[in-house]
Amino acid sequence: MSPVILSAAGVALLLDTAGQGLPRVRHFGADLGPVAGPGLLPAPASPALPLLPAQGDGWYGRPGLAGARDGEHWPVRWTLDRLDVDATPGSGGAVTIGAADARAGLAVVSELAMDAGGLVTMRHTVTNTAASPYRLAGLTCALPVPARAGELLDFTGRWALEKVPQRRAFGHGVWARENRRGRTGHDATGLLVAGTEAFGFRSGEVWAVHAGWSGGHVHYAERLDDGPALLAAGELLEPGEVTLAPGESYATPLVYFTWSGRGLDDASARLHDHLRAARPLPVRPVTLNNWEATYFDHGLDRLRELAGKAAAAGIERFVLDDGWFRHRRHDRAGLGDWYVDEQVWPDGLHPLAEHVRKLGMQFGLWFEPEMINLDSDLAREHPDWVLGQADRLPPPQRHQQTLDLARPEAYAYLLERLDTLVGEYALDYIKWDHNRDIAEPVHDGVAGVHAQTLATYRLLDELRRRHPRLEIESCSSGGARVDYGILARTDRVWTSDSNDALDRQAIQRWTGLLVPPERLGAHVGAPHDHVTGRSLPLAFRAGTALFGHMGVEWDLTSASEAELEELATWIALHKRLRPVLHAGRVVHADHPDPSALLHGVVLPERGVFGFVQLTSRLDWVPAPLRLPGLDPAALYEVRVAGPVPQRAAMPEWAAAPVRLPGSALGELGLPAPTMRPTSVLVIEVDRVG
Repeated sequence: MSPVILSAAGVALLLDTAGQGLPRVRHFGADLGPVAGPGLLPAPASPALPLLPAQGDGWYGRPGLAGARDGEHWPVRWTLDRLDVDATPGSGGAVTIGAADARAGLAVVSELAMDAGGLVTMRHTVTNTAASPYRLAGLTCALPVPARAGELLDFTGRWALEKVPQRRAFGHGVWARENRRGRTGHDATGLLVAGTEAFGFRSGEVWAVHAGWSGGHVHYAERLDDGPALLAAGELLEPGEVTLAPGESYATPLVYFTWSGRGLDDASARLHDHLRAARPLPVRPVTLNNWEATYFDHGLDRLRELAGKAAAAGIERFVLDDGWFRHRRHDRAGLGDWYVDEQVWPDGLHPLAEHVRKLGMQFGLWFEPEMINLDSDLAREHPDWVLGQADRLPPPQRHQQTLDLARPEAYAYLLERLDTLVGEYALDYIKWDHNRDIAEPVHDGVAGVHAQTLATYRLLDELRRRHPRLEIESCSSGGARVDYGILARTDRVWTSDSNDALDRQAIQRWTGLLVPPERLGAHVGAPHDHVTGRSLPLAFRAGTALFGHMGVEWDLTSASEAELEELATWIALHKRLRPVLHAGRVVHADHPDPSALLHGVVLPERGVFGFVQLTSRLDWVPAPLRLPGLDPAALYEVRVAGPVPQRAAMPEWAAAPVRLPGSALGELGLPAPTMRPTSVLVIEVDRVG
């Protein structure tokens, strides 16, 4: 039988269907060209990876499927009973594979798809075909990586310092990143990457995997001495969390696989293109969030003044954060009581919403629907709605517990409240927060994260169905819920609770491997950051926010006229460059100076780059700025865009636009300015002719 090949955009996935069981994956990586039959392929150097690895296939690593029935254990050996292929060479396509094991009482359907950009998605669905319950312990999706992939890159972090990279050798055994926080987590890897030695943004061959799931999850890399290496991911299930009754099925979340022969940028671009095609977005309005400006102080006059300053600076959306609902004068009470506080807002939110809209801005509101304070009317009326054991509450975090959304009455209450408030105030935007990890989740006597996550998805989906124009931000105490499961239902993520621009440079850089810039919330914070205590110049704060979905989180009523004018200049620059920043391909130079970064966003006809001096240089003469991602055969006009950094020694080319070919800009580069630490220079290029 001929192999099944999916190919697009220089990527190929090859399935060997010669056996009686599930196909084996012979190759995932560079396009192989015209391969018509097995005779045109060399014999594999090691056994090919079974699509759902098991010992019956000769696989002695982690099994793709794990589970058991009470009192009996039947190892699974699949018999293929369905193979549907809809693929066009060079354009991607889809494969659906069905198999069963009557003795084990299980059937599986595996779905693989490759989009036009070469990104592969995979999902397995297992069904219990026996008469007794099947306790599912795990079901993951895996693809092989070759022996030359000798390094691993993943990410860790904490609150306000997310996506910290860590690299290691890819040796024998398993390197696993497991998450049991009930949400994606500040320490979630996002992408697990394998690559050739010393791969970078623009060089080396890389493979990466991402689980599109917002609950417990696992990503792992495994290499055996007698089999292929692999990358795998899926939902992390707790014991007893999913038990399949006769006839019931479980589907994995979508798992995403990407490959590049030219470094991380190309692998990232496939992910960005897929997300953009799946959920196109309108123009991203510059947003002001009032949290770090006023916190729980919701005086109408003060908020009106803040809105006026925001509109004058060119801001397009005003979001009222925590503190507007009943009993919410601090963070120890009120969560769950989603009614406008009559004592603070005797006329409701209408006076503020109307004022904001008269100023030409959209109006948004903060919620934390999945959480509940015990000091709330909701908790007093429905203590059984708290997710946990009936006679013992989970340990508190931030004075709050989790609301059991899988309970139909709790779900219905939230949907009614959200639907009513969105409708009454014609909300343009919701900031949807989730400010704690979920501890000891028990729903109907079993582990509850799986059901909680699915209920959250249903709630988001239904709210969007009722209000198609509503935009939703996934906040989750900063970057603690950043994944393609939540991004299938929301319009951006709040990248971190830290607005410290120095930390944000790294946080946005690495989160941006998974998330395109128009979905990365990036705000200009106050001069003195409320998380780190660091003071940074406005130009550096604004130049950092420029390259994401730009916003402001600063009490503008305390800003000087000069600061407001400077902020307005940066906002106007962002709006002018927004068609490139929010549509182009993100690129990063492998800049040789560790004290500086050079990154950009490129379209065929235009590009915007940021040169960032983070700390003091060691070399007296800075390394040249080699602009990545440009067409080497094209001619470009290069100019400085936006304010020139203070006290910078600028090269001659910065005085007036210059014209240079893309080959020269990419290979020789531009002489770099000498800038002080925490400085940003924005460079704009336009294709000529």
